[in-house]
Amino acid sequence: MITKHHFGVLDGGTDVYTYTMKNANGMTVRICEFGGAIMEIRVPDRWGRMSDVVGGYDSLRDYVLAGGYLGALVGRTCNRITEGKYSIGDKAYSVYCNDGKNSLHGGKVGYSHRIWNVKPVDGDEPKLILTLDSPDGEEGYPGNLKVTVTYALLSSNALSIRYEAETDATTIVNMTNHAYFNLGGYASGKIFDHVMQMDADRYLPTDQGLMPTGEQRSVTGTPFDFREPKTIGVDFDMENEDIKTAGGFDHCFCFTGGETKEPVMRVQVYEPNSGRMMQVYTNQPCIQFYSGNFLDDPEHPLKGGYPQNKQSLFCVETQKMPDAKKNDGFDNIILNPGEKYDYTTVYQFSVKN
Repeated sequence: MITKHHFGVLDGGTDVYTYTMKNANGMTVRICEFGGAIMEIRVPDRWGRMSDVVGGYDSLRDYVLAGGYLGALVGRTCNRITEGKYSIGDKAYSVYCNDGKNSLHGGKVGYSHRIWNVKPVDGDEPKLILTLDSPDGEEGYPGNLKVTVTYALLSSNALSIRYEAETDATTIVNMTNHAYFNLGGYASGKIFDHVMQMDADRYLPTDQGLMPTGEQRSVTGTPFDFREPKTIGVDFDMENEDIKTAGGFDHCFCFTGGETKEPVMRVQVYEPNSGRMMQVYTNQPCIQFYSGNFLDDPEHPLKGGYPQNKQSLFCVETQKMPDAKKNDGFDNIILNPGEKYDYTTVYQFSVKN
């Protein structure tokens, strides 16, 4: 089942709507046209009680003005590009820098702040097909890029997100979704007791500006080793320069073996109080794990007026390596005419007794 609701009006007079998908189990997912944002995911705990497990806002104005990209689709390239500069062949490009001297999550008006066209497809497993035309030169990126993102609510209590894109000129593409999770409920407090396991054998160290240094470092012997289950908080205060610089986790983790043809389970997170489990399936090679270190904006409280609090939500953003064009041995983020960008991420929810 899909229902459509009016959410607000932008300053230019454009009406903005949200779409709520519901499956036979009662799980609901709410998506906004603005930014294609995941506003709400309601799933049961071990006693069958439904809670909203993603952070978001009550008003359109907060989605427009607040930082943090809560729930949004981000592109044309997610994450950071050093000084907004890169080259394709012998041609240099400069994209908009909106994060100090660097570019972040697509630039000044990235996909997170665009109105997406939404086509609802109702049924037992409802879908929302979102499309966007990203013109040549937008934010400094070359090529007209046609983007399709399909949200599907599966009968197994999973949310599938398929990202597709095609271009008429060689460009770079690296998209993701920036949902913030707390499996105890978005207003349930710190995330430190969540138990995480991640099939990643390397991570990317960063400099003081949180830009990758170019090194791919083994997780062995570091706080970044989640190959065996452990709580997010257990190594949070370990003496480690990368943790100290970022104020927590805000790093790209590289999956063992890299990209796969079909989505495979790479990350699982368990919240012991509620019993909720989230497993992340993807064919992307990496994930940006962010522990909500900058959630401290008092002017933009979360839904229900709940204040933003550091480390109260976490992100697991599937993607390719950030700043990939600057570093030898990093992932290929080039998209040529005639090729198709096509990746899928599935967030599978369940309970563990």
